[in-house]
Amino acid sequence: MVGNHSISVIAEAILKGIGDFDHELAYEAMKVTSMNNRDGMGLYDKLGYMPADSIQQSVAKSEEIAIDDWAVAAVAKKLGKTADAAYFAKRALNYRNYFDKETGFMRGKLANGQWTTPFDPAFSKHEGSDYTEGNAWQYLWLAPHDVSGLIDLLGGKEPFAVKLDQLFNVKEGVKGEEASSDISGLIGAYAHGNEPGHHTTFLFNYAGKPWRTQELNRQIQTTMYTTAPDGLCGNEDCGQMSAWYIFSAMGLYPVNPSELTYQFGSPIVQEAKIEIASGKYFTMKAPLASIENKYIQEVKLNGQNLKRHFITHQEIMDGGTLEFTMAPKANKSLN
Repeated sequence: MVGNHSISVIAEAILKGIGDFDHELAYEAMKVTSMNNRDGMGLYDKLGYMPADSIQQSVAKSEEIAIDDWAVAAVAKKLGKTADAAYFAKRALNYRNYFDKETGFMRGKLANGQWTTPFDPAFSKHEGSDYTEGNAWQYLWLAPHDVSGLIDLLGGKEPFAVKLDQLFNVKEGVKGEEASSDISGLIGAYAHGNEPGHHTTFLFNYAGKPWRTQELNRQIQTTMYTTAPDGLCGNEDCGQMSAWYIFSAMGLYPVNPSELTYQFGSPIVQEAKIEIASGKYFTMKAPLASIENKYIQEVKLNGQNLKRHFITHQEIMDGGTLEFTMAPKANKSLN
């Protein structure tokens, strides 16, 4: 919401070959708007971060712009613009400048390089905070374009998974008299009602614990969505609350859409067909899927076992059938 996200949409279209438009002209617009000096972006480019004493919501804004920078770099690479690709790929790592090793969170940083104080990762303030409608617990994970780098910041896969589990088990996930009302749909400090966290449950896949992704997705599917008029646990910004459910119900999710992969979650529908071209379909089957049968035992693509926790965009566009075997107990050998 506070980044430059038309860039990500255009990048995804270019990288997926969607639409008939001038890619060179679109890229020029992406590059120009990325270099604009507005709302702290000039400081972000010059210093590698937005100083909290100059820009409100500086952590959230910088993290989101870093995602867009990755998208610019991906398009630049596709178009053969080597220098631009290197520049924006490097700038996409600016989010790391907010990581405080002592606390293990992304924190606001002043122009003199010092952290903002006092600091409580659960604290939220709707206006005048370092975060947008959230807190440090929720914004720690907003690096979908560099999950391996985030894992390294947190000390490796095991410490990363431990910290990620803590997110869902914090007793008081939000503090503050002026906390944002947009922080809703809580599991610990995880807030499904606010979209910047929607990829977070899928991060267990990257840490070798996909069963946690599967059980948390089933919990969210069955407790935070209903058919009642108030059946969403948060604000339906641009349709994202529903989009999460549609993807997740099929057992797929684009953690970083421009990366052209979809992480596996826990399908809750037993079959879904996607028309990928006129008369051509991609079919997802999970005949044993149910509320109880939330754990993946194996996955086959066109009859062949997949030894990974994702499917590529091209594999979907090639058509065929993705089949999940589901059961009530986790298969922890699939890590």
